[in-house]
Amino acid sequence: MIRLWCIQVLAIIRLEMKKTFLSRRGLWIYLLAFAPVLLFMGQSISTAHRRDELQRIASEHPISSEDLSTLRTGINRDEVTQKLGEPYYQWRGRHGQSEQAHCKYTDGTVDVYLFFRDGKLAGIDRREFDNLPLFSQIFAGVFQSYYLRLAVFFGCVGIFINLFRGEMLDKSLHFYLLTPVRREVLLAGKYAAGLLATIVIFTSSTALQWLALLWQFDDATVAAFLTTTGWSQFSSYLVVTALACVGYGSVFVAVGLLFRNPVVPTAVILLWEGVNPFLPAALKKVSMIYYLQSLCPLTAAPANDVPGFVHLLIAPVQPATRPMAVISIVLLTLVVLVVAARLSRRMEINYSTE
Repeated sequence: MIRLWCIQVLAIIRLEMKKTFLSRRGLWIYLLAFAPVLLFMGQSISTAHRRDELQRIASEHPISSEDLSTLRTGINRDEVTQKLGEPYYQWRGRHGQSEQAHCKYTDGTVDVYLFFRDGKLAGIDRREFDNLPLFSQIFAGVFQSYYLRLAVFFGCVGIFINLFRGEMLDKSLHFYLLTPVRREVLLAGKYAAGLLATIVIFTSSTALQWLALLWQFDDATVAAFLTTTGWSQFSSYLVVTALACVGYGSVFVAVGLLFRNPVVPTAVILLWEGVNPFLPAALKKVSMIYYLQSLCPLTAAPANDVPGFVHLLIAPVQPATRPMAVISIVLLTLVVLVVAARLSRRMEINYSTE
């Protein structure tokens, strides 16, 4: 009997995979999944172009990196000019009753913005273009704030909900129900097909995003990064992406099976995952995003443009350990699938009400 169920599951997977990958209605999922690849590729091209430009400027107006590092606020502009020479860019103007000036210097690797007020150095902004750990921190922010919360989330919505709801709307689900296949086997086959599809799509995008991020750096820098923490971070991001598909997939296959209108439960789940940073510590743990973020290799830095009072509302909590995070996601997935499998036995189709 188990052998027969396995054969039936494999047959369902084969049928569903064809429909998933060849469906025109699912093209938006590919756009959602691979949009960050274009983002990081564009950023890499822009950064490489800017680095070449700074190196050209530094070759024409050489400046010592040590001189740039010794700048301190409070010195006057004449001292800066005496030490560094004329900037490659400068602007002067007035704001109210104070005179302001902006200058730019570079040693070929760091672009330094100097802000003067009434002739005194008031601020220093250093922008590095060869700092791979800094860009990996940027990747962590994009991965956790956009990719997990939106791309993978809505990708799973589009694929897993349509496994049952889409066939009900197309009036084709009865072909499955007329076959001698248990409802639990049908659910397992459809879930496995959706899981394979989402893992292939979203882990491929994660890998391409990582490659696009590293493309802007030279081989020696990339090799040094990969041999230290790079490969560990890369594998962690792939595992987190796959587990997100596992967890969200189980939730949304159940939503598509149990709800005639999946928009409302999907919105509720999205809201719950979105407000997770503001929830008390106990409630944070009743969400998928808490465990997924606990598995991420880097903690996303808070956005600088977020008002201070919003940071005060964020409830700090200790992330879950990796074994606990994995076990929690797997247990939640199994519970949701078992409940959905039991309820699927009573599933009835009435196309006239769909």
